[in-house]
Amino acid sequence: MYLFIVWVGPKIMKNRQPFKLTWLLVPYNLTMAALNAYIAIRLLTASFRLRYSYICEPCRQKYDPDELQIADAVWWYYFSKLLEFCDTFFFILRKKDEQLTFLHVYHHSTMFSFWWIGIKWVPSGSTFLPAMVNSAIHVLMYTYYGLSVFGPSVSKYLWWKKYLTILQLIQFTCALILGVNGIRTGCEFPLWMHYVLIIYMISFIVLFGNFYMKAYIAKGSKCMEVRYGQCLDDDETRSHMKLKDN
Repeated sequence: MYLFIVWVGPKIMKNRQPFKLTWLLVPYNLTMAALNAYIAIRLLTASFRLRYSYICEPCRQKYDPDELQIADAVWWYYFSKLLEFCDTFFFILRKKDEQLTFLHVYHHSTMFSFWWIGIKWVPSGSTFLPAMVNSAIHVLMYTYYGLSVFGPSVSKYLWWKKYLTILQLIQFTCALILGVNGIRTGCEFPLWMHYVLIIYMISFIVLFGNFYMKAYIAKGSKCMEVRYGQCLDDDETRSHMKLKDN
């Protein structure tokens, strides 16, 4: 359904005026930041009390309150991936088709699918770490998105977006190493999940690395407003959008 909406949405909006959703985007992005903060804190506190290993933590079927807190937080993390589909729907309604990049659609569609597998079969153990780290990064990311809605007058102060991308690349690299180490040491976690994690992280490193190269190195420091592989405020993109509007 998500991929169908991505395909048909821009066609429906083609001859319509874009919606101005500033009144909705600010509370949405800040609410998502708050939800991700809640998830990260719940995972951090429970894993600390359980003395979870950051290298390899088997998934045990226990009903300890802290184990259930981990599972509950992972479920909320999975549910947040469903809410994140709104990112795409808002792009469509605002006719920001240039932001519907392959990276954006690939990221949103696969994360939701993979975390359904995670919460169903491995809702605790080593599953907590990528969810906790990613949620912490998403707190910063959605705060950035909420503030960037106000346009160039605010975007010029959001220079730190570049470092969010670097944090994401570090996160993917660490997850890749974690998967390789899990196979090497025989970590008591589903073997096929280690292989899927490695392949998935390689794809993210390639895609986000390409995004970083295009947004920050190829276009230099002039690119201040970026989202999922598209620089939104450089001269080339502005000219393209003006031609499109005309």
